[in-house]
Amino acid sequence: MRGDLHRCYTIAKVSPEGQAGATLTLDHSLPAQAGQFVMVWLPGLNEKPFSIVDDDPLTLSISALGPFSTVMVNRTVGDKVWVRGPYGHGFQLMGRRPLLIGGGCGVAPLALLSRQLAESVEDLSVIVGASTASRLMLVERFRALGCRVRLATDDGSAGHRGTVVEAALPVIDSGTVDAVYACGPEGMLITLAQFCTLTGVRCQLSLERYMRCGVGLCGSCHCGGLLVCHDGPVLDAESFLSALT
Repeated sequence: MRGDLHRCYTIAKVSPEGQAGATLTLDHSLPAQAGQFVMVWLPGLNEKPFSIVDDDPLTLSISALGPFSTVMVNRTVGDKVWVRGPYGHGFQLMGRRPLLIGGGCGVAPLALLSRQLAESVEDLSVIVGASTASRLMLVERFRALGCRVRLATDDGSAGHRGTVVEAALPVIDSGTVDAVYACGPEGMLITLAQFCTLTGVRCQLSLERYMRCGVGLCGSCHCGGLLVCHDGPVLDAESFLSALT
């Protein structure tokens, strides 16, 4: 099926993600590269982009941050959603000892990445961060995949007390990882990109921007000389920093 045509999916499972939102497991697969996204449409309401948590079956983790995402989080088993995609450039697999860093709902594309990396790496580490323990997402999914999981919360209610960046920088600097993948708030990504560039660690980051079309037509996700939906959302550290200057 062409990616620019909507396909109707039925919600097969709803898994709450604490106070953050929910993970929706749909009833069919959609082959995708980790880091790609889909456009989800609810007729009469709106259409929004979401990262792919898993592609078989298609799984989406959603934080209730606005009207559309709140409606999505409150969907129930048997409800219909319409999906087109996948779109964008995803992560390129690299390194034998990668570190995955996710802030808030930015952990979503890292879940599929961890599954795709699991069979080809020596050691797979993930740092999941959030403001508080009740807003951590997908932690058990990473553990089930055999990842070495560290947690970071701003208030210290789980794992490291402080930001996910504060937890990650000493790990990167230790020389025990040879590649970094990250998704989350832009300030977090800028710090990681600058640090990895300085230390010579290969780094790919998923840049978030408001997207309306998902295919590079509307220009709403313009960033520097790039259209994030078409040229990203995943960029290497150098391209990421260049797009933001």
